[in-house]
Amino acid sequence: MILIGNAVISDDIKEQFFVCDLEKCKGACCVEGDSGAPLEDEETGILEKIYPAVKDYITEEGRKVIEQQGTWVIDKDGDKCTPTIGENRECAYALYDAKGILKCGIEQAYLDGKTDFKKPISCHLYPIRITKYDQFDALNYDRWHICSPACSLGSQLGVPIYKFLKDALVRKYGLEWYEELQQEIEQGNV
Repeated sequence: MILIGNAVISDDIKEQFFVCDLEKCKGACCVEGDSGAPLEDEETGILEKIYPAVKDYITEEGRKVIEQQGTWVIDKDGDKCTPTIGENRECAYALYDAKGILKCGIEQAYLDGKTDFKKPISCHLYPIRITKYDQFDALNYDRWHICSPACSLGSQLGVPIYKFLKDALVRKYGLEWYEELQQEIEQGNV
């Protein structure tokens, strides 16, 4: 385990390799699972605010779900998350590109400069999942068979999870935090 600030980081995050391979997985993480993308409290308000800018980037079916259920929902475990189409099918904010790859409509709006919110941090950080405790956050690698292509590509390219997710980790914890993590790992202090 690595301790940086109030975060306890699993050794897997420095030892395992990962680079998303959308050509192979087709964005399966946007459709597989028990519910939509986990949301932090402040993200629910952000989704409400940016929905008018995002709605043109999602499917008609996704818009219908959001208009019926809201921009976020409470799942069966009592957690805040994005709504899904049907019985936990794809995220309501997802869209298919011309190659049949699921993409994030929120991120597409961000890339077009329509919003300054990239996407939920849980999506940006995947395959890291954060469990919040009173005194600290636990960062763990979420192993999932649908990400086998990402593990293979990451291994082939020699990219550990913490490097693949640099932008997301900086977004969540800040550049200074990330640099401390990188220094700990690369100097072999952990």
